[in-house]
Amino acid sequence: MSNLLAVPFKKTYQVDVAGAARTYLSNNGDTHPDAVKADIKQWQEMRQRIANMEARANRLADLLNYHAQLTSILTKFPVDIQLEISYAPVFSPSVVPVTMRSLMFERAAVVFNLASLYSQLAASEDRSNVDGIKRAASYFQNASGALSYLRTSVLPHFSLLADEEHSPMDLSQPFVHALEYLTLAQAQECFWQKAKIDNLKNGLISKLAGATMDLYKQSLVVILEANPPIRHIFPSHWLAHIEAKQYHFEAVAQYRRSREELEKSRYGLEIAYLTQAQVAAKKGYDIARKGKVLPAILNDIQSFLEILKKELTRAERDNDLIYHQDVPAGSSLPVIPQTTVAQVIVLKELFDPSVLVPHEQMLFSGLMGWGTREAINIYNDRKKNLIQEELVNPAKESKNAAEKLLQSLNLPASLEALERPVGLPPSFLRKAEEVRLENGPAKIEAAIEDLYRLSRQNYKLLNEAMDILDQEASEDESTRESLNLPPERLPSYEANTHLLDKERRYRAILDQAATSDETVRTKWDQWERNITDLTWDEADLEASIPSSTSQLRSSDTTDTDKHARTLRSLLETLSDIFTDRENLIKRSETLSAADNITPRIVKTASGLERLAETTSEAQKEQNRMPGVHPAMFEDVSNDELAKYDKFVTWMKKLEGKQEQVVGSIRTENELFLKSRKDSELVKAREQALQSLDFSYHKYKEIIQNLEEGINFYNDLSGILLQFKDDCRQWCTERKHEIHTLSRSMQSLTVGNQTTPNKSNNSYDNDSDDNDSEVDSDIETQARRPIPSQGHGVAEASGTVRSPTMKPKIFMTDLNSSDWENPSFGRFLPGGTSRKV
Repeated sequence: MSNLLAVPFKKTYQVDVAGAARTYLSNNGDTHPDAVKADIKQWQEMRQRIANMEARANRLADLLNYHAQLTSILTKFPVDIQLEISYAPVFSPSVVPVTMRSLMFERAAVVFNLASLYSQLAASEDRSNVDGIKRAASYFQNASGALSYLRTSVLPHFSLLADEEHSPMDLSQPFVHALEYLTLAQAQECFWQKAKIDNLKNGLISKLAGATMDLYKQSLVVILEANPPIRHIFPSHWLAHIEAKQYHFEAVAQYRRSREELEKSRYGLEIAYLTQAQVAAKKGYDIARKGKVLPAILNDIQSFLEILKKELTRAERDNDLIYHQDVPAGSSLPVIPQTTVAQVIVLKELFDPSVLVPHEQMLFSGLMGWGTREAINIYNDRKKNLIQEELVNPAKESKNAAEKLLQSLNLPASLEALERPVGLPPSFLRKAEEVRLENGPAKIEAAIEDLYRLSRQNYKLLNEAMDILDQEASEDESTRESLNLPPERLPSYEANTHLLDKERRYRAILDQAATSDETVRTKWDQWERNITDLTWDEADLEASIPSSTSQLRSSDTTDTDKHARTLRSLLETLSDIFTDRENLIKRSETLSAADNITPRIVKTASGLERLAETTSEAQKEQNRMPGVHPAMFEDVSNDELAKYDKFVTWMKKLEGKQEQVVGSIRTENELFLKSRKDSELVKAREQALQSLDFSYHKYKEIIQNLEEGINFYNDLSGILLQFKDDCRQWCTERKHEIHTLSRSMQSLTVGNQTTPNKSNNSYDNDSDDNDSEVDSDIETQARRPIPSQGHGVAEASGTVRSPTMKPKIFMTDLNSSDWENPSFGRFLPGGTSRKV
């Protein structure tokens, strides 16, 4: 049994990659899915190969190739293509998996499983010989490198969910960092083990053991200090294993230092270090015993503790009888230096996938990158929003404000009543004809009926969604009565709270919309008669308007006519401003329709890609996200949008001109009213024309309200349909979960009644081409400077090569000085070996 830990795989499940990719390209891409069907098929096949992983060296290529292709895919597709990807927690493969719509989630899990595979290959090596130790050390260093790459290059671009319960906490920074230290510590332990076999000096072995202790300690510190907490994710014996190893190697370092002091005849220091070693070993033994660690670990510490007791007894007796040297206090002993030989080795294939897969062989290499497409879409959206927000909306608001002012001043009704004392002015005839041709009242009634129908339909969709949840709750309650479900499976009323919260929000929106519908209905009831009057024949409509023929011109109307002409001129100027705005908007929309930024974006993207290819590795580290991104085209978009600035400037000038004209209209209208004769007939005619004008504007307002309501309900129905599908999918997942639990319980029942066949699993270690040689003389490596990574873990760019050497034969009958060495490989108590 190995005395080192192997990180398990994150279990995943088959997903419909092809369906999601085809759907995305159909809805968003400029390329038909059939044009890249071979790439889609290859993506699906690669995903299927990594879904069921085994601890075999030849599976490394599958993970590395898939990761390389994922980096290319992430330049062509956004992170979310509506593909549901599921991975179970690393130490709980049988629980409900975490599901996310994120290709970065997929990439992070693939790199994690690559590190897991390396650690499992390392733990499966037979470390009873030098070659096995070398391979184990190399694999552990690669595992630590993959975890380092995951932590520094992948996770910064992958956001965990705010809800920890549904978030993959085993892909959090602290969790990955802790495993990075752990695998590096185990690589360092392999180097220490080889130094033992090579019979190197006690001082160097002590330094190697001290570095091993420190790496185990760093791993444990990260786990215990993580926020949010992650210690609950680890199996309990893992934490005990790591802490026991920490104290074990602290004891080993002290013991080896005592041997060095013995060689130098410093017997007092020997006893002091042996005493410290015994204290540390005792702590490690107690933790291992209480923590139920692997038997190999407990046996190692127990045997070492017995040797320490014998050595300490011997040293104290010799010193008391012969040497009589003073024994210093443990707190006064100098700190033992550390020598870290293990390095964080990140494969070049991770940083630069083109080393593994040439650019022309990357999937979807012919597609325009999603960053480029998104930059084009963002520009078009910004352009559309600019025209809407800077031109259309201000023009509409200014026109509405001016028309509202004219209505309050009874213009142009008061002028037309004076200028045309008999009949209807042409402007009123046009408005009445519009309502009559549209059959206004019938149109409003039909729209109101559609509005109520859509409202009922939306309520029905929401109620159907609740019926689905109610049915699932009933089935869940029945299942709980017949099966003893685990406590982690929440009852429906607790598990579906997120859906119930959505339902409450949607129902509140519908209730508010229904209130608005009643407001529009009330408005129609109030103005129905007036609007219906607009549908009369022209003769009947003219007959309903009083004339003011008896108040025709007289000698004292000169001032009135003068002010009336001025007002008419100002109204025509205001109308010209409205027309100028409309023409300005049409010109901007014409320019927008012909405005194609695609060639410039594509040209810029090509330049950025060429720049990325020539960028140094250090600069690439500053932007590890593959491909080009929309933010890179900000300057190009701003430069292209500048051509619309002139329209915004002209619109603001028209706004200022309107304010001047409106001010003049106010002043001139006051003079007009003062100069006009106080005639009841003229006032009556003005009021009648004003009433018709109000009726027309209320007609347009009600029609607009109804159209907005109908559009609102149509949009909301799509959302509610999706919500209903979400409820149905959630219930299906719950049923599948029940089915899985039921089968598991049946399997357990059958398993208790039968004896399973025992079988030995053997790992296919095709590692001849992958072995990374380590220096036979670790003293040479110890003198080589180890670059600092900033967090206490040494890092290097490649594996360590060494001259060939004749391996020493490992002897199981070690002398007493070798008892601090944990089991060299897979040996059962009693010396019997078993290959796993």
